[in-house]
Amino acid sequence: MKRIIADAGKCMACRACEIACALAHAETEDLVEAVARGAKPRIYIESAEGLAVPLQCRHCDDAPCAAVCPSGALTRPNEAEPVHVDQGKCIGCGFCVQACPFGVIVLGRFSAPGEAEHRKAVIKCDLCGQRRAVGLQPACVAACPVGALWLEEDTHVARTARARAAARAVAAGSMDGRP
Repeated sequence: MKRIIADAGKCMACRACEIACALAHAETEDLVEAVARGAKPRIYIESAEGLAVPLQCRHCDDAPCAAVCPSGALTRPNEAEPVHVDQGKCIGCGFCVQACPFGVIVLGRFSAPGEAEHRKAVIKCDLCGQRRAVGLQPACVAACPVGALWLEEDTHVARTARARAAARAVAAGSMDGRP
């Protein structure tokens, strides 16, 4: 499965990813109209120890959000796909919000086709399935002006992290010469 990887060292907190994400999930391409309709991003820039840290759903293998969902609104069809939310099934209980170890699932306002009024329902990253189906990158990845976000196969994630850690260790001079 592919996952969005974030390099907090590159992120400059411009929030282009948040805006692109909200627009990609809005029913309009007009930013002003999207905001007026309450479009919400599924990626968040948080500050931690002087760094801007992009946070989004990690589509956990054990998916605690899906495990606690009483209505079956959060599911993973198979191991190769991200955790999906069916907002029509969501009852707005918030159990998944509490279970998410990354704090990236939120309750927002939603109205299903044919429903006149808005109700609470889960909003979370879907890896831009509609965009990826036509060969495009997730909106947040495509919008990042400094390449702090990228889509990568999960088998490559650990290898990339090890390479970055090794490069930091060498740059910091913390290698003691042992093999």
